[in-house]
Amino acid sequence: MVTVLNTLNRALEKPRHPEKVNRVETPALKKPDWIRVRAPGTPGWQQTADIVRANGLVTVCEEASCPNIGECWQKKHATFMIMGDTCTRACAFCNVRTGLPGPLDMDEPQKVADAVAKLGLEHVVVTSVDRDDLADGGAEHFARTIRAIRATSPKTTIEILTPDFLRKDGALEVVVAARPDVFNHNLECVPSLYLKVRPGARYFHSLRLLQRVKELDPSIFTKSGIMVGLGEVRNEVLQLMDDLRSAEIDFMTIGQYLQPTRKHHPVMGFVTPEDFKSYETIAYAKGFLMVSSSPLTRSSHHAGEDFARLRAARAAKLGSTVSV
Repeated sequence: MVTVLNTLNRALEKPRHPEKVNRVETPALKKPDWIRVRAPGTPGWQQTADIVRANGLVTVCEEASCPNIGECWQKKHATFMIMGDTCTRACAFCNVRTGLPGPLDMDEPQKVADAVAKLGLEHVVVTSVDRDDLADGGAEHFARTIRAIRATSPKTTIEILTPDFLRKDGALEVVVAARPDVFNHNLECVPSLYLKVRPGARYFHSLRLLQRVKELDPSIFTKSGIMVGLGEVRNEVLQLMDDLRSAEIDFMTIGQYLQPTRKHHPVMGFVTPEDFKSYETIAYAKGFLMVSSSPLTRSSHHAGEDFARLRAARAAKLGSTVSV
């Protein structure tokens, strides 16, 4: 018997992260007991998966290997990733495919809106890959998606997690004009790590982007998040909190970095639940309306519940201001 190996097709397969192919693999640290997640596969998870597939959509839950996918999809909560599955950036922490993306699917905004309606979402999170190849970075596509969801599910609140629109003049204004309820852009890490972890981005540009949202429309909630365990020190995290508050950010998330593969940036340490709680206490003391800080915190984890709490926190703050 002769066994034929199809080495041609294998050779033609594009690596998910071509820029990382020749990197030396780093040893993976053993995960501590407090990082445990439920494996996906429940009936609710399957229903969500079926709706995502039927509409030909991409989710960051899958593409970024989110550890919370089992829990979220069981509740029919999915974070839609628009503009394809290929990113023009090559961040050292991210598991989303990198390379040259294909053309935009002009029907995608309505496909997302249809999926939101089928899932019956009260709150939806829409993110995207970075599209540095587009003149507006995909701003109009974001705006069209927001408008499509509004038209199909007018009671659904909308949270967007955007790229930084670096060197895309006027792009932010297009997105803000579509009036999402929450505008999220993650700083991802402390500024001293940007060259290694987020080389295509600029810390102060991202900070200014978030500040500009508030200047354009103060009614929009702003949100940003970071990962810890990348090699930062505590005082750097506290300084970053001050930077975010200077930009009037409402909501901060802090989560543990988990290495997708051994060719990605290594985990430099696991932050304890007690330290996460300490970060939360300090962040609230600095004036954030909402803080989510735990090992498994991710930008869109519990987004719907968090939005309700965020809105209530603003109302309480405004009420106390009026009473004074």
